[in-house]
Amino acid sequence: MRILMVEDQLEMAALIAKRVSGSGFVADHVASIGDAIEALKGHEYALVLLDRRLPDGDGVSALPAMRKLRPGVRILLVTALSDISEKIRGLDAGADDYLTKPVDADEMMARIRACLRRPGGESQPMVVVGELSFDLDACQAFVAGKPLALQKRELTLLSVLMRRAGRTVAHGALVDEVYGLGKTVQEDALRMLVSRLRQHLNEANTGVNIHSARGIGYILTKSLQ
Repeated sequence: MRILMVEDQLEMAALIAKRVSGSGFVADHVASIGDAIEALKGHEYALVLLDRRLPDGDGVSALPAMRKLRPGVRILLVTALSDISEKIRGLDAGADDYLTKPVDADEMMARIRACLRRPGGESQPMVVVGELSFDLDACQAFVAGKPLALQKRELTLLSVLMRRAGRTVAHGALVDEVYGLGKTVQEDALRMLVSRLRQHLNEANTGVNIHSARGIGYILTKSLQ
């Protein structure tokens, strides 16, 4: 599950990213409203951690655009503005919750979990290819109805390929989705991850294959009988 952090203080962003990633999420970081909008255009996020005071404006001003792009995304405002009137303004503008700085890491994770539990978000349909099905909301794979045990990055990779089944996904897009935006990753690392996932899928008789499009990326398809 992916979380977008919109925070211009790099030290604060690094601390939040470490805790969020350690709790099983993939954390992407941007430092402005403009970059946040672009990230939301290109990627699906379960939740946005949105700072108020950003270089290109007040985070609250971005809430309508974020809601329009991703109606089901949860938005947690994180800011030093602790006045009740400011909290009310943020919540009325479309935020799901409000967290004041200095941030307590345990409280932050509890609020993230609470936001993600709330009903009302857009539920994504189960993706089915061959005997393999994938619950995009829960990020869980099943083979003939039984859970398939995979590691975190294997699940994230499978989620990307299943969402775009039958289409080639470029190397760069896979790196962004699996490892995070802007991360430098050796091509061998992605190739090895794909190889491990392919082996798991074959051993579990999922009825799907992952093919390499040389020099471009990878594509997941139903196996030919």
